[in-house]
Amino acid sequence: MAVWSSPAIVWAQQLPTAPISVGLSPEQPASSHSNLNSNDIPSEKVNQFVHAFLQVLDLIERREGELQGAETESESLRVQREIETEALAIIATAGLTKTEYLQLLGLANTDSEFGERVAAQLQEANE
Repeated sequence: MAVWSSPAIVWAQQLPTAPISVGLSPEQPASSHSNLNSNDIPSEKVNQFVHAFLQVLDLIERREGELQGAETESESLRVQREIETEALAIIATAGLTKTEYLQLLGLANTDSEFGERVAAQLQEANE
């Protein structure tokens, strides 16, 4: 299983999002994940994604016990909203939009070349 496919971030993959162009010129709009060429994504975007991903993963791991320990559905929803709000702030601080982050996450899971590029940076960041 890929690191970025962790069950801890399933919520992020379920958020609705419109596909966008990540690092492509306006003349090359991306209409879906499959139209993105991973070679066209600048290293800076990949670095921003890896930085945000690691922080979001840490956030979710820290709050997972609280989420699982919620006794009511309303308490669970409150914790989920708090996690999402904090995750979106992390993503924005890293210099990405929610849509860019989710698109890069999806691409890392579907494009083996891009997935390897992200995995290499994740490994570097964890050393």
